[in-house]
Amino acid sequence: MSQNFTKDGVAVITGGASGVGLALATKCQSHGMRVIIADWDQGALDSAVKILGDAVTPLKIDVGLREDWEKVKDLVSKDFGGHVNLLALNAGKGAKRGWTDASVFEDLYRTNILGVVNGIAALLPFVEAAASSGARASIVITGSKQGITNPPGNPAYNSSKAAVKSLAEHLSWDMREKNVSVYLLIPGWTYTGLNGNRANEGTTKPDGAWLPDQVVEYLEKKMEEGQFWVVCPDNEVTETLDKKRMKWAAEEAITGKPPLSRWREDWKEKAKEAIDKMEV
Repeated sequence: MSQNFTKDGVAVITGGASGVGLALATKCQSHGMRVIIADWDQGALDSAVKILGDAVTPLKIDVGLREDWEKVKDLVSKDFGGHVNLLALNAGKGAKRGWTDASVFEDLYRTNILGVVNGIAALLPFVEAAASSGARASIVITGSKQGITNPPGNPAYNSSKAAVKSLAEHLSWDMREKNVSVYLLIPGWTYTGLNGNRANEGTTKPDGAWLPDQVVEYLEKKMEEGQFWVVCPDNEVTETLDKKRMKWAAEEAITGKPPLSRWREDWKEKAKEAIDKMEV
């Protein structure tokens, strides 16, 4: 049995009513954990309860609102012994817009960034309480490859996930001596509601995409290895190719290449050739 999914332990999962969050909730239940799924979508919560059963505790919240996290704190304190063994800050949203609609940036930042900050601020004491009791305690934060390689066309989403990456790195550092493990989950192409493909709505999974269950299985494997970076491949992009693309992006500042050089017309071929030959 996995040491990261503590039997009778408590898991809190945001964005837990669908996609990767629902798959993680299912995984936690399979290991005998008590699970709270937090989500803004009441219909999705109702559907998730039908899948997970009455043992799951659903909670409708907006992760971007600090006051909604008070409901989570009260629930954990009163009904779950004031301990959280697994905190998964997974809720997120996407929207492709340009630079002239600042409201899109504000909306995405509120969910994707403040949803993580609010969750840590509200529940970190409960995670630390679990750790101090000698139990396994973990925090999983869902990022995105777009927050690392930064492909053009989606500045609001990309920058929000770049911030999430930085938050997770800092949290990992601060938790290093507190018996709390932190993991940055970076899914590949995954068949979820975020990319317009909600399960059970008659759509067909593209061949190149992973299912949420596959992402969670990969997450469990990397957690067992103690690996902070959980960079998931998919059916089109291998782990090696991901590493090469991230290395190319990181080298732009070092070598003076223009930003987002992989997509510039005068750099595309050079980038492809260099990535093909790259050793990682």
